[in-house]
Amino acid sequence: MKKHNFSAGPCILPQEVLQQASAAVLNFNDDNLSLIEISHRSKPFVAVMDKAIALVKELLNVPEGYSVLFLQGGASMEFLMVPLNLMKVDGKAAYTNTGAWAKKAIAEAKSLGEVAVVGDSSDTNYNYIPKGYEIPSDVDYFHCTSNNTIYGTQMKKFPLSPSLMVCDMSSDIFSRKIEVSKFDIIYAGAQKNMGPAGTTLVIVKNEILGNNGREIPTMLNYNTHISKESMFNTPPVFPIYVSMLTLQWLKDLGGVEAIEKINQEKADLLYGEIDRNPLFEGTAAKEDRSNMNVCFLLTDSSKEEAFNNMWNEAGISGVKGHRSVGGYRASMYNAMAIESVQVLVDVMKKLEQN
Repeated sequence: MKKHNFSAGPCILPQEVLQQASAAVLNFNDDNLSLIEISHRSKPFVAVMDKAIALVKELLNVPEGYSVLFLQGGASMEFLMVPLNLMKVDGKAAYTNTGAWAKKAIAEAKSLGEVAVVGDSSDTNYNYIPKGYEIPSDVDYFHCTSNNTIYGTQMKKFPLSPSLMVCDMSSDIFSRKIEVSKFDIIYAGAQKNMGPAGTTLVIVKNEILGNNGREIPTMLNYNTHISKESMFNTPPVFPIYVSMLTLQWLKDLGGVEAIEKINQEKADLLYGEIDRNPLFEGTAAKEDRSNMNVCFLLTDSSKEEAFNNMWNEAGISGVKGHRSVGGYRASMYNAMAIESVQVLVDVMKKLEQN
């Protein structure tokens, strides 16, 4: 039976990417050597790194003056690296608090300086995106989280910041068009739309670095990794290789513009059924619903066992909601086929009919 993987992350990847990656583990580049046992400084892997960076720049139209890095430590490491590199000594930053990961980012920044929380949706368990807030002009940077995997909300528009603009795009990068020039740092863990866990994409505007007067530990200094082209230490070769393959798959599909239309079709299909079917209700404010992570509840808890049995029998995996929200969460990243979304919708319809 075909499995329909709605996992929130690590998430579904294209089948052809998995096939290419598995072959490379045994024999990479027809050299009878495994990808994971060759030197990261060998010409074959340097070519992989160069192509991955070039694909990021091409797919997102990254302007001149920005560096593209593949680092380690996940987005959680970026929670610390961002204030270390941007916040002045005795400095101040502005953050929106829109979910669990934004809250963690705020906590890291507070360890280095003052944080102004300018938009906060914790009052209703993060089920909406704050709007109409004012970003102070005296902050060193403004930080936001574009998509919230746990609570199923997504920023549809980004505010204009009077200072540097930083965004955690871990769970929706490459899913829709963005204007990179409006941001000074974009970072994203690979394990949603790019590849397996183990590497983190960082896009940083070069001219903003080295100006905050801090003594930054070598490994946590963006300039360290820029000067060594993401190879200051041994990079995570397998996640970078799989990310490169996934980005090539996306390019062959038609790029970000093409996948944005597909993602909207998937979201419209599932949200349409949630709104139509009296047995289900969404948890996020309608205007802030995420196209990546669809969170919903049963209106009749007595139907839970029946529904769980039905989606299990249909080959559906990974739809249980996060413990802080409950209910169900269908994560529909780029590699999720609309046919799989239709399977879930059919199960929801069948529950209603029964």
